[in-house]
Amino acid sequence: MVIKHSPFSVNVRDLVNRPGEMREQLITVPAPEQLGEGLVSVAAGSELDLDLRLESVHEGILVTAEVDATAEGECGRCLTDIALPVRVEFQELFGYHGGEAIEYEVQDDHVDLEPLIRDAVVLALPFQPVCRPDCPGLDPETGLRLADHPELVTPEHSDPRWAALAGFQASEDNGPDASSGADQQREER
Repeated sequence: MVIKHSPFSVNVRDLVNRPGEMREQLITVPAPEQLGEGLVSVAAGSELDLDLRLESVHEGILVTAEVDATAEGECGRCLTDIALPVRVEFQELFGYHGGEAIEYEVQDDHVDLEPLIRDAVVLALPFQPVCRPDCPGLDPETGLRLADHPELVTPEHSDPRWAALAGFQASEDNGPDASSGADQQREER
């Protein structure tokens, strides 16, 4: 019987039951499906660059991985198309089958990284991605991008309830280090 392994399945035959052995490996694999469902996601078929360190330990194979990908979508403020770099790291122990229930196992001298990569990438995607940190968004009346039309930016209106405080300027002797009048009177006694 021939077992078909996914591109995320890494052969560790040379490391199995050889504690102290280690191998580093760089591989590029296509994303098997779209990773993420929000405003940005890693498209199915886009490249995922994996920098792997596989270490044999007594309990199994310790995998340390760094994954680089590109998420594409749109800015949450101005709806412009954006591409964001995604870099995630994880470390997981793939145990040898020993009768105990373990989450990740070495199976047929392979470790399957797909669920770990999928979870790490999806969790790293921003919930509200922006094209730039100071993106002004869209004009509420015209729907035009404010970054392209700065003349549409209106000055912020101040709340009239705070108008009386607009002319107030704190004096320098009322800072946090200054003693209050009551404190000074106590010191004089």
